[in-house]
Amino acid sequence: MTFTWIDWIITAIVIVSALISLKRGFFKEVLSLLTWIAALFIAWSFGGSLSLYLNDFIETPSLRLITASVLLFIATLLVGGLVNKIFATLVQATGLTGTDRLLGMVFGALRGCLMVILLVGLMSFAPLEDDLAWKNSALLPHFMMLADWSKQTVMQIVSPVMQTTPATSF
Repeated sequence: MTFTWIDWIITAIVIVSALISLKRGFFKEVLSLLTWIAALFIAWSFGGSLSLYLNDFIETPSLRLITASVLLFIATLLVGGLVNKIFATLVQATGLTGTDRLLGMVFGALRGCLMVILLVGLMSFAPLEDDLAWKNSALLPHFMMLADWSKQTVMQIVSPVMQTTPATSF
């Protein structure tokens, strides 16, 4: 089976992600990912608490909450960037850069596959079944299977949490 333009896009996403991670290295990539996750968690968890301290400066409650969350998000990214820089210096000093970059490339390829799975999952909501490139794609069926499995798994995890979590107001 020949590659369609969809297959080439999938391949490009995975290769570009792998090459970026090859340049940056495994530890930088993992720490960056953890920093973004931490920033989202901290902004989500503590934005409401910080917004109380902004009462004198911002009158609108929703704007106050958004501002507090953005401040926490940016502050966490800055701290994470500093930690990332320190770890990069340590990795370079230990002489593990070759291994770090090779593992980074593997991590990047996996991240690229995850991005494709997310895109395919989102594209499954569009009426693309009749598109010739969609039908004839060599790689797409594999990623569609993974996207369907991911949706089912996420729904199994999220639905009990959504049913038991009470609604909160700000």
